[in-house]
Amino acid sequence: MIKKIKVGIVGIGHLGSRHLKVYSELKEQAEIIGVCDLKADRTIKLAEHYHAPFLENYRDLAGKVDAVNICTPTESHHEIAKFFLQNGIHTLVEKPMTTTVKQADELIALAQKNNLKLQVGHIERFNSAFESIKHFLHKPLFIECHRLNHFPNRSLDIGVVMDLMIHDIDIVLGLIRSPVKDISAIGVNVLTPLEDIASVRMTFENGCVCNLTASRISDEVMRKIRVFQKDTYISLDYVKQEAFIYKKHEQQILKHSLPIEREEPLKKELEHFLECVRENKQPLVSGEQGREALVVALDISKKIWEARQNILS
Repeated sequence: MIKKIKVGIVGIGHLGSRHLKVYSELKEQAEIIGVCDLKADRTIKLAEHYHAPFLENYRDLAGKVDAVNICTPTESHHEIAKFFLQNGIHTLVEKPMTTTVKQADELIALAQKNNLKLQVGHIERFNSAFESIKHFLHKPLFIECHRLNHFPNRSLDIGVVMDLMIHDIDIVLGLIRSPVKDISAIGVNVLTPLEDIASVRMTFENGCVCNLTASRISDEVMRKIRVFQKDTYISLDYVKQEAFIYKKHEQQILKHSLPIEREEPLKKELEHFLECVRENKQPLVSGEQGREALVVALDISKKIWEARQNILS
């Protein structure tokens, strides 16, 4: 019989409510000890719907849970995660893991010191379509990423780079595994004080080039990545969970659809977190990897706003 992990969820907004729903479906693996959010009325209703206890203060979870999921706004990630790691509780924190690299380093050090799991919520790593292409990836030469979304009315404390593009940054860094040589970036704010659209070109030491585009004011939803390598082109759609591989054969280009067993990425992510806690395994997206993506995302954001200041001055 699988040992149930006692979990708590801090932040029951758009994403946290999805975490709550999935955990309620994983009854054999997890027991929801408590949910916390500053918006008590809405959270109490959700807690009652999923038969989960409501707690007014996340600190009340200490001593009661084995693990916690932090789904609050980014600016509060460090303070909340630090509390739980100091109190011996395994922690999954949504991306971006913190607002600064220094904060990320502190959380990583705390997790290591207390022998705890620190997982960062880069959910695309658990997309079945992405898992299907990994076997075919060998020395990418050029990568193109598009991530477009409707205006969210949430996560407006961060720009589109930290909100959306960071997913693709994490994926690309994992695929290329080579130091970043150069970054050029442009972006504009349209509906918020922070950048809502961004276009980035990253060049790596091994010669690979990557173009990334992200928008949170698009009329359509698109999450795609295209990878080009010698004699092969791979196209992946995260939303549809579809992947195709195009290969050169004599004078033709042959297209093959990759077999994919579609599953809910969030469910796979949370099951993985529970497994890491239960079996003392290393998370697929560790604090160190979350830090890598954060470093690049912050650098991109900095370059965007430096360029904007130069234009306006």
